[in-house]
Amino acid sequence: MSPLLPPVDPSVTAQLVAALTPRLRKRLDAGVAKLAGRPVARVGDIVRLAVDDDTDLELHAPGGVVTTAEAIRCGCLLAPDCLHRAAAASAAPVAEMPDPVAEIPDPVAGEPSLTKAPRTAPPTSVPVSTPPATAGCAADDAPAGAVDPAPESATPAQRTAAAALHDAAAAVLEAGADGAGAVLQAELLRAAHTARLAGLPRAAGRAVAVVTALRAARDADPAHRLGDLTTALRDVLLLAHRLPEAAGPELAGLRGRVRQPYTPDGSLRLYGLFAEPVLTSTGYGGTVTWTADAAGRLYTVPDVAPGGAARAAGSADRAVRIGDTSLTHRELSRAGLAVSGATVSPTGRLGAGAGVRAVRAPGASWRAEPLDRLWAVPVAEQIARALASDLDVPKAQDTGLAGDTGDSSDGSTQPTAQDGRDGRDGRDLLFLDVTLIGTVREAAGECLLADCDGLTVRLAAAHDDPALPDRENLRLLALLAHGRGPGTRLRVVARLTPAPLPRAVLLAASHPTDPDTHVDLGLDRLRRADLPAEPTAGTSVGAGDARPAPTVQPATASDEAPVHLLRRRVHQAASGGRRVLAFPGSKESEAARLRRYGLGTAGALLTALHATAAERARDPFGRLLPADTGRFATAWLGAAVYTEEVDRALCAAAWGASSPGLDSR
Repeated sequence: MSPLLPPVDPSVTAQLVAALTPRLRKRLDAGVAKLAGRPVARVGDIVRLAVDDDTDLELHAPGGVVTTAEAIRCGCLLAPDCLHRAAAASAAPVAEMPDPVAEIPDPVAGEPSLTKAPRTAPPTSVPVSTPPATAGCAADDAPAGAVDPAPESATPAQRTAAAALHDAAAAVLEAGADGAGAVLQAELLRAAHTARLAGLPRAAGRAVAVVTALRAARDADPAHRLGDLTTALRDVLLLAHRLPEAAGPELAGLRGRVRQPYTPDGSLRLYGLFAEPVLTSTGYGGTVTWTADAAGRLYTVPDVAPGGAARAAGSADRAVRIGDTSLTHRELSRAGLAVSGATVSPTGRLGAGAGVRAVRAPGASWRAEPLDRLWAVPVAEQIARALASDLDVPKAQDTGLAGDTGDSSDGSTQPTAQDGRDGRDGRDLLFLDVTLIGTVREAAGECLLADCDGLTVRLAAAHDDPALPDRENLRLLALLAHGRGPGTRLRVVARLTPAPLPRAVLLAASHPTDPDTHVDLGLDRLRRADLPAEPTAGTSVGAGDARPAPTVQPATASDEAPVHLLRRRVHQAASGGRRVLAFPGSKESEAARLRRYGLGTAGALLTALHATAAERARDPFGRLLPADTGRFATAWLGAAVYTEEVDRALCAAAWGASSPGLDSR
């Protein structure tokens, strides 16, 4: 995938690949590889790609996106039936799909209200119950003998689109990342386009994420993560499996929602909490600033647009687009904001319409009200809230992939860039008081070890991109655990990473020498001068400065559960396809080991996964028939969902929190 080419609409790529002859389809992957290193020049809305010394290919991208097949023109003798056009579309990034607002079915009665959707409640708030009088009045107003309408079910078009998505994703899983070339990717993009037209934006967005991850894997992109590909592929298969039989609020959650409504919220007094960079797999970058009101509710101010890490780092010094304020995102994370005529989305985003007014106001320290109450919530409650945020399907309707809505002066909604947060509203954020006690080296790099209420927590960097300071800041904080103030207490904001051991990624931390200020670890660069002075030889620590050594509980036995045996096979299938699991090996011993640890279901799933991978029928003449991709995809999906839920349960046990219910899955 070449970042120099403009994004191409998925339907364009699917159309061009489908028009190729079988002979040219076999040469498509080689054509994509050939174009990867060719020079690219941009003149206005036209991007010119030199196919060879005598032939140029032009991509017309008005508005920055190629939206029609006719916008890709080739100068070779075989055009427009040549290979070059389809290869260029397959090498370009995948564009955000347009919003088919008229195609999306109306919300059902059982769906959460679009005008009063819930936002993140303050951690110390108490649920408000419905007054008895209101409930009684509603019952009296209902007509006698009224029958509740039947819950909405999936339309025939949606069932057809779900089946096409399942078949295309199963074909990708059959081949694996190594074998899923441009043709299979185009088939999945075609299915994604069909799903979007049928009103399934959530499934369509996840299908596009699969294609993006496949291209990153095949191009040996350093940013590629096999776990991201596995998660996206699992989501597509799970949505396609559940959509045909879903109804009511469950269908609304699985179907997704492209646009978010912004509702009036009166006047707000906000306090800057922190800011974080945003990098998405679909080519978006920017900054999101988190704020909180006096009740502890979280609000976000995003500035995300097409771009990479450079834009994510530079957008922190851009002025926020709310009212007439000149505050930058970096300044707002430490200051305050007084907003009148505010409009807010269900996930807490602040609108920037013409009727919104905002002025700068004093901020608050993390150790002062109202922000201090965020850290007063017990850690176990925060973990339970974070783990439950992914399970609440009816509320997770926003795709986070096809654009959000801003509000304009006339009250209409305008599409804006996504922030990559997948519809989250901050429930996965952790507010922790930790004591640094050391470091540990992992395959992905060094992690901080910190004591948090007697638990040893691993704190990792949120981004590995060298253009962002996360990794360097983590190295400097590691010095606090090795000589420069061992036992240093820090107040941090982190995002939970489900794992058998307590683990999170660091987003912000209090300043090592000034607890009343904080450092946004993805945007601000710490210096050695910001750390406490290194104690000289022979100096003794005063009695008033002595800190008791933290009491760290030993690691629980949860990390010893061999769930990795099943997870490894799930990842191997996503990478190498069905054939890598069909080879003879130690599958029986692995399944027996899982059963010895009491994981009988995991052992059965592993056995079924290997059996379906190796299962090949023959015709009456002894020739091998095509493999049953549907059966293998079903077995793989069961194993992938099981490992996810076991990881979630082990994560809750490691943190000492209650395991969330699985009714919504």
